[in-house]
Amino acid sequence: MSMLIDLKHLIGTPEVKELLTYAVIDEPDALQQTLAEYSEQPALQLYGWEEDGLLLGLVGYEETEDGSLEVKHIAVLPENRGKGYARGMILELLTARQPRYLMAETEDEVAANFYRSLGFMVYSLGENGAGIELFRCVYETDESEDEE
Repeated sequence: MSMLIDLKHLIGTPEVKELLTYAVIDEPDALQQTLAEYSEQPALQLYGWEEDGLLLGLVGYEETEDGSLEVKHIAVLPENRGKGYARGMILELLTARQPRYLMAETEDEVAANFYRSLGFMVYSLGENGAGIELFRCVYETDESEDEE
Protein backbone atom coordinates (compact mmCIF):
# COMPACT_ATOMS: atom_id res chain seq x y z
CA MET A 1 0.00 0.00 0.00
CA SER A 2 1.25 3.47 -0.90
CA MET A 3 0.40 6.71 0.77
CA LEU A 4 1.55 10.13 1.79
CA ILE A 5 2.81 10.33 5.35
CA ASP A 6 3.72 13.39 7.42
CA LEU A 7 7.50 13.77 7.60
CA LYS A 8 7.76 16.85 9.85
CA HIS A 9 8.72 14.70 12.84
CA LEU A 10 11.32 12.85 10.71
CA ILE A 11 13.09 15.97 9.36
CA GLY A 12 16.55 15.04 10.66
CA THR A 13 16.54 11.40 9.54
CA PRO A 14 19.01 10.21 6.88
CA GLU A 15 16.14 9.14 4.54
CA VAL A 16 14.52 12.59 4.55
CA LYS A 17 17.88 14.35 4.23
CA GLU A 18 18.84 12.17 1.24
CA LEU A 19 15.59 12.86 -0.59
CA LEU A 20 15.81 16.59 0.08
CA THR A 21 19.33 16.69 -1.37
CA TYR A 22 17.77 15.84 -4.74
CA ALA A 23 15.35 18.77 -4.46
CA VAL A 24 17.47 21.66 -3.15
CA ILE A 25 19.86 23.92 -5.01
CA ASP A 26 23.38 22.53 -4.94
CA GLU A 27 24.86 25.22 -2.73
CA PRO A 28 26.66 24.95 0.59
CA ASP A 29 24.23 25.11 3.52
CA ALA A 30 21.15 24.86 1.24
CA LEU A 31 20.13 21.50 2.73
CA GLN A 32 20.55 22.67 6.34
CA GLN A 33 18.65 25.87 5.60
CA THR A 34 15.80 23.91 3.97
CA LEU A 35 15.62 21.45 6.89
CA ALA A 36 15.47 24.37 9.33
CA GLU A 37 12.69 26.06 7.34
CA TYR A 38 10.53 22.92 7.40
CA SER A 39 11.21 22.50 11.12
CA GLU A 40 10.46 26.10 12.10
CA GLN A 41 7.72 27.30 9.75
CA PRO A 42 4.21 25.94 10.48
CA ALA A 43 2.94 26.88 6.98
CA LEU A 44 5.52 24.55 5.39
CA GLN A 45 4.44 20.91 5.20
CA LEU A 46 6.57 17.92 4.25
CA TYR A 47 5.05 14.60 3.20
CA GLY A 48 6.63 11.42 1.95
CA TRP A 49 5.48 8.66 -0.36
CA GLU A 50 5.92 5.39 1.45
CA GLU A 51 5.55 1.96 -0.07
CA ASP A 52 6.14 -1.30 1.81
CA GLY A 53 7.79 0.65 4.64
CA LEU A 54 10.28 2.40 2.35
CA LEU A 55 10.35 6.17 1.81
CA LEU A 56 10.54 6.55 -1.99
CA GLY A 57 9.79 10.23 -2.45
CA LEU A 58 8.77 13.44 -0.76
CA VAL A 59 6.84 16.61 -1.47
CA GLY A 60 7.17 19.82 0.49
CA TYR A 61 4.63 22.58 0.12
CA GLU A 62 3.38 25.79 1.65
CA GLU A 63 -0.27 26.48 2.28
CA THR A 64 -1.16 30.09 1.49
CA GLU A 65 -3.88 32.22 3.06
CA ASP A 66 -6.16 31.91 0.01
CA GLY A 67 -6.28 28.11 0.25
CA SER A 68 -3.70 27.47 -2.43
CA LEU A 69 -0.68 25.18 -2.15
CA GLU A 70 2.75 25.95 -3.53
CA VAL A 71 5.07 23.00 -4.10
CA LYS A 72 8.50 23.94 -2.74
CA HIS A 73 10.29 20.62 -3.17
CA ILE A 74 9.52 17.31 -4.82
CA ALA A 75 11.93 14.40 -5.11
CA VAL A 76 11.98 10.68 -5.79
CA LEU A 77 14.93 8.37 -5.16
CA PRO A 78 16.89 8.03 -8.44
CA GLU A 79 16.30 4.27 -8.68
CA ASN A 80 12.53 4.82 -8.44
CA ARG A 81 12.15 7.66 -10.94
CA GLY A 82 9.91 7.20 -13.96
CA LYS A 83 7.54 4.92 -12.04
CA GLY A 84 4.81 7.48 -11.36
CA TYR A 85 5.66 8.32 -7.73
CA ALA A 86 5.94 12.09 -8.26
CA ARG A 87 2.67 12.02 -10.22
CA GLY A 88 1.10 10.02 -7.38
CA MET A 89 2.25 12.55 -4.78
CA ILE A 90 0.82 15.49 -6.74
CA LEU A 91 -2.50 13.71 -7.35
CA GLU A 92 -2.68 12.68 -3.69
CA LEU A 93 -2.04 16.28 -2.63
CA LEU A 94 -4.85 17.49 -4.91
CA THR A 95 -7.23 14.88 -3.52
CA ALA A 96 -6.32 15.17 0.17
CA ARG A 97 -5.88 18.94 0.48
CA GLN A 98 -8.29 20.12 -2.27
CA PRO A 99 -6.48 23.43 -2.78
CA ARG A 100 -7.95 26.23 -4.85
CA TYR A 101 -4.71 26.29 -6.85
CA LEU A 102 -1.64 24.07 -6.81
CA MET A 103 1.46 25.92 -7.96
CA ALA A 104 5.14 25.26 -8.49
CA GLU A 105 8.12 27.11 -9.91
CA THR A 106 10.98 25.39 -11.68
CA GLU A 107 13.93 26.16 -13.91
CA ASP A 108 13.89 22.63 -15.27
CA GLU A 109 12.23 22.06 -18.66
CA VAL A 110 11.65 18.38 -17.81
CA ALA A 111 9.89 19.36 -14.58
CA ALA A 112 7.79 21.94 -16.47
CA ASN A 113 6.74 19.19 -18.91
CA PHE A 114 5.93 16.89 -15.97
CA TYR A 115 3.57 19.51 -14.53
CA ARG A 116 2.13 20.18 -17.99
CA SER A 117 1.34 16.45 -18.35
CA LEU A 118 -0.74 16.65 -15.15
CA GLY A 119 -2.90 19.46 -16.52
CA PHE A 120 -0.95 22.41 -15.12
CA MET A 121 -0.76 25.62 -17.13
CA VAL A 122 2.94 26.43 -17.57
CA TYR A 123 4.09 30.02 -17.98
CA SER A 124 7.57 31.29 -18.70
CA LEU A 125 8.78 33.84 -16.15
CA GLY A 126 11.73 34.77 -18.35
CA GLU A 127 15.36 34.15 -17.51
CA ASN A 128 17.02 34.59 -14.15
CA GLY A 129 20.34 36.38 -13.68
CA ALA A 130 22.23 33.27 -14.77
CA GLY A 131 20.33 33.08 -18.07
CA ILE A 132 18.20 30.10 -16.99
CA GLU A 133 14.53 30.18 -17.92
CA LEU A 134 12.09 29.98 -15.03
CA PHE A 135 8.61 28.45 -15.27
CA ARG A 136 5.49 29.00 -13.16
CA CYS A 137 3.19 25.97 -13.15
CA VAL A 138 -0.42 26.46 -12.00
CA TYR A 139 -3.23 23.95 -11.58
CA GLU A 140 -6.64 25.47 -10.94
CA THR A 141 -8.89 22.97 -9.17
CA ASP A 142 -12.26 24.70 -9.32
CA GLU A 143 -13.02 27.50 -11.74
CA SER A 144 -16.70 27.81 -10.78
CA GLU A 145 -15.94 29.52 -7.45
CA ASP A 146 -14.58 32.57 -9.27
CA GLU A 147 -17.92 33.20 -10.93
CA GLU A 148 -19.80 34.13 -7.74
